[in-house]
Amino acid sequence: MADLVVIGGGHAGCEAALAAARMGIDTVLITLNMDGVALMACNPVIGGSAKGHLVRELDALGGEMALAIDDTFLQSRMLNTSKGPAVHALRAQADKQAYQNRMRRALMTQPHLLVRQGEVKSIEVENDRVCAVTTVTGQRIPCQAVVVATGVYLKGRIIIGEASWGGGPQGLQNAQYLSESLQSLGFQLRRFKTGTPARIDQRSIDFDEMEIQPGDEPVTPFSFLTDRKLENRRACYLTWTNEETHRIIRENLHRAPMYSGMIHGIGPRYCPSIEDKIVRFADKSRHQVFLEPEGMNSLEWYVQGMSSSLPEDVQWKMYRSIPGLHRAELVRLAYAIEYDCIDSRELRPTLGSLRIGGLFFAGQINGTSGYEEAACQGLLAGMNAALILLGKKPIVLTRDMAYIGVLTDDLTTKGTDEPYRMMTSRSEHRLQLRQDNADLRLTKIGYEAGLATEERMERTIQKEMDAGQLKQRLHTVRLPQSPERSRWLEEHGQPETAASLSGEELIRRPEITVKDMAVLLPEISDYSPAAQEQAEIAIKYAGYLERQEALLRHAKAMEEALLPEDAPYAEITGLRIEARQKLEKQKPRSLAAAGRIPGVSPADVAVLMVWLERNR
Repeated sequence: MADLVVIGGGHAGCEAALAAARMGIDTVLITLNMDGVALMACNPVIGGSAKGHLVRELDALGGEMALAIDDTFLQSRMLNTSKGPAVHALRAQADKQAYQNRMRRALMTQPHLLVRQGEVKSIEVENDRVCAVTTVTGQRIPCQAVVVATGVYLKGRIIIGEASWGGGPQGLQNAQYLSESLQSLGFQLRRFKTGTPARIDQRSIDFDEMEIQPGDEPVTPFSFLTDRKLENRRACYLTWTNEETHRIIRENLHRAPMYSGMIHGIGPRYCPSIEDKIVRFADKSRHQVFLEPEGMNSLEWYVQGMSSSLPEDVQWKMYRSIPGLHRAELVRLAYAIEYDCIDSRELRPTLGSLRIGGLFFAGQINGTSGYEEAACQGLLAGMNAALILLGKKPIVLTRDMAYIGVLTDDLTTKGTDEPYRMMTSRSEHRLQLRQDNADLRLTKIGYEAGLATEERMERTIQKEMDAGQLKQRLHTVRLPQSPERSRWLEEHGQPETAASLSGEELIRRPEITVKDMAVLLPEISDYSPAAQEQAEIAIKYAGYLERQEALLRHAKAMEEALLPEDAPYAEITGLRIEARQKLEKQKPRSLAAAGRIPGVSPADVAVLMVWLERNR
């Protein structure tokens, strides 16, 4: 007997199980293979553009991923530093095995959580509510809620050239039976595809023919709780494809499963295979290839940018045509994998099913790609399952609150016809939804839900207070003309003026940082780097932030205009037939969500607004 069963031990399942157990819910996590828990089946990396934002938000709410990568990373870099703070994003190379062990230890030592190996065959429903799951070995586990986080394992099929077989990633088994159970419950399944490059023996790589890519110093942690000094331990390397590589691929396109018809699943647009790149970007004479280590104690190196499902003989020629890889020994072949997933429009913004009480879905089963997208969905699904079991109101993160809100809203209102990947361009409020302020935006929500700890909440309050005090200090302090100020301005390439200057006026100049100001105002050094960062962004981007605040207020008003679940859309005069059908099916939470459903026009939203006002 369990309160909650989590099906799947990938990044979504781990976060779902930990979140619910930490909220006091007796939870069982069932995974196909204990060796596959928290497996980085593709790139051993956490973060990246927009994905780094997701990890920070996950951490702010009380998740585990950020803490785990801080403990096990090999190299860390902050991306997009030449651009504004809205798109700054952390990316860390992980020690693949160490990360798995770290996450597995968190699961195995968590009170209220039991982790076990097995395969779930079916989900039982009674009176439109989950009541149990049954394993292939015949065990029936009564429960009140289920989180389905099966990743790419549902009827997974591995494809390499003309060869294919049923299986999961990296030689693990697939899940054969749960797809039928989901279909019997009324879910329409689709086939998506993803893939991974080959892994190469370190001893066969000529690194001196490549460009070294060192990490950043100092290292910025992912977790808001990590305050120790972190150090890079390995470097990555950059090389390029060439005309010979492209010739080999072009001559064998007829043998590529994507073009021969062997692959029926839809692949990710933003992470194409190398053969797809050659076709889509035929004008490019070369493509970047990054060599990335898989672990401190591993001789396997990941070849980022070279995902493929070409036949084995072609793979050997293709990889060996690249500078630095002429002697390459392929330890693991590149492959594609097809798998079943649901239509995410069958879910509420809580990630709970529209039709079946207590049934939640998270991760690639919802049509997403990426560890980070999966983990965030897992935390939200696990947290909401726990809240419902505790008799509390579930949490909906809206687009104006978090990238997680953008992710869940896109999935549940628009759906996705290809593996969904988070990007900063998907957010209309990205200047507000920065990675540096994720704790200020979300920790209170996690704390009130019973997930984020007291320590997190206290740190967040302190950071907010310190940033406010520092901003006020810079606003009020006046720096009169003096020899010291003149020298400082000259050192920073700034013009002198006879007038006194406030700290705020100096910070508004693009070349000046709060840290630079510590020479003139020593008390600045008393504030944490995080508080300094918040004060600096608030001052430098004040005009932009004020304009976005106005947009946020309008967006919030639309999000707070809630539509009843039993709204009689078929009877509302003025709604078009298509809009009525879409609204009946998806039951949007708010006017804002209704307006984002494809097929619901602004005129339909205006009709709903009038109806809602009349029936308020």
